[in-house]
Amino acid sequence: MLPFRIGFGYDTHKLVEGRDLILGGIRIDYERGLLGHSDADVLLHAICDALLGALNLRDIGFHFPDTDPRYHNADSKVLLRDTYALVKAKGYRLGNLDSTVIAEQPKLNPHIPAMQAVIAELLETDVEVISIKATTHEKTDAVGRGESMIAQAVALLMKVE
Repeated sequence: MLPFRIGFGYDTHKLVEGRDLILGGIRIDYERGLLGHSDADVLLHAICDALLGALNLRDIGFHFPDTDPRYHNADSKVLLRDTYALVKAKGYRLGNLDSTVIAEQPKLNPHIPAMQAVIAELLETDVEVISIKATTHEKTDAVGRGESMIAQAVALLMKVE
């Protein structure tokens, strides 16, 4: 077994009216939310894919398919917790996580500490190893027009001795 494994995750969802905005496991007050089969938390979904990818365990859609009614309106915190259980079952733990959310609105920097706390608890680690950054697409495309959000994540997993 390799002592270190790195995985990359990516997710995007459309912003729509009539849904709560759930991001990084917290509810953010905003007039639109992300559209998806689950709660559509792009950040937690990207993190799930980074963890799964590091261990060659396919992707979030394989483990939690949108065709399965059990995952309709699912809380993505549960999906991340269950994903991390797979990581631990393979004998690994999180070394660190680096992620970026790309969105024009709302401003996310005030919410980052709360998101870090939720993610650190779910991944059984310290807040110091959970990096979340926020940026925009400078009004250049669907994200830039405020029609959608993107999240990217890179996870370093370490073999448990």
